[in-house]
Amino acid sequence: MALHIINEANRCLNCKKPLCQEGCPVHTPIPEIISLFKENKLTEAGERLFQNNPLSAVCSIICNHEAQCAGSCIRGRKDSPVHFSSIENYISEMYLDRISIATFPRNSKNIAVIGAGPAGITASILLAKMGYSVTVFEWKSKIGGILQYGIPDFRLSKNLLEKYQKIMECFGIQIRLNATIGTVLIIDNLFRDGYDCIFIGTGAEKPRSLGIRGESLGNVHFAMNYLANPSAHSLGDRVAIIGVGNAAMDVARTALRNGSRNVTLYAVGKEIAASSSEVAYAKLDGADIVIGMQIQFINERGPVFKKSIFDEADHVIGCEEDLIQVDVNSTIISISQMPRAKLVRTTEGLEASEAGLLIVDENFMTTREGVFAAGDVITGPKTVVHAVEGTKKAVAAIDRYLRKEM
Repeated sequence: MALHIINEANRCLNCKKPLCQEGCPVHTPIPEIISLFKENKLTEAGERLFQNNPLSAVCSIICNHEAQCAGSCIRGRKDSPVHFSSIENYISEMYLDRISIATFPRNSKNIAVIGAGPAGITASILLAKMGYSVTVFEWKSKIGGILQYGIPDFRLSKNLLEKYQKIMECFGIQIRLNATIGTVLIIDNLFRDGYDCIFIGTGAEKPRSLGIRGESLGNVHFAMNYLANPSAHSLGDRVAIIGVGNAAMDVARTALRNGSRNVTLYAVGKEIAASSSEVAYAKLDGADIVIGMQIQFINERGPVFKKSIFDEADHVIGCEEDLIQVDVNSTIISISQMPRAKLVRTTEGLEASEAGLLIVDENFMTTREGVFAAGDVITGPKTVVHAVEGTKKAVAAIDRYLRKEM
């Protein structure tokens, strides 16, 4: 491993205009990091990565690197790109083990962070480093959100999330687990109890329904529910997955690792939403992908499809008349997620779009004064690094707001 990343670092051209950095949503200072690495300044490199992106250790593992840093690397035009993610992972994980938590002077402001997923973890750490007293409210029993309950262990070790919880606690961040805001406690209670500002980073974990007959059958499951606890499900040998996004690939690979032998993913069109690397891994693990199949309904035997009809540009323009029955033991629906509606229902002045996404202004403030939001709860399902990108902007706005600079 060490030899591999040293070789990768030596392949970097140290471009004057680093396209790799521009291709990263959080603009990780890649040439700077590689230079520090080559000078054996690993702690300094780790500090720089953590400062720019507290979740760099996570992003180095699960980011779509081929569409971002590696995909933008100029070496990739004629050769293989520099795999900065390997270097980043080595430095970031080392840094988390050695991190020295400085004592930051506290101001008099208290901030509540709702949700301990990527956005909530990022916001709480950045705000604590600014001197704010932070309390995180997480409705489940562990932190991580989609990282904990939506990404399989073989892709992201949960030990890493345990490290993050310890780091958060070392920063003085209080974490209330199994604490749902929007039921017994509501946002008004938080303001009543002295919180000066609230950040919402609850993500989008509620599965979207297809709206077809058969979704309530006993052998039908939603992807997020399955990924949260795969061992609790007995899927059987034959599994059909409706959807071809990254989550669907995770479902397929998890099902194959838990005993299912024939796993097939079905797509309406010819385009696959998942990244090419995730598709390659799913196929390598034994999953099949069938394109041009439109789900009609589900019965006890499995999903029933009609074949898609394409035009010359490969756009779906309709479907054939004949029904195609697929016989499987279980069907898993993986077409996307949306935010839960508890906060909107229980908070006066907090508004969401028709799609259920919280409405924010250019400063990431919601329609309720003093309540900010970022991540999937305002954008819909995106990658972790995009949640970090938005959260950094929201945190900067919160700081301006509390300093009365906006």
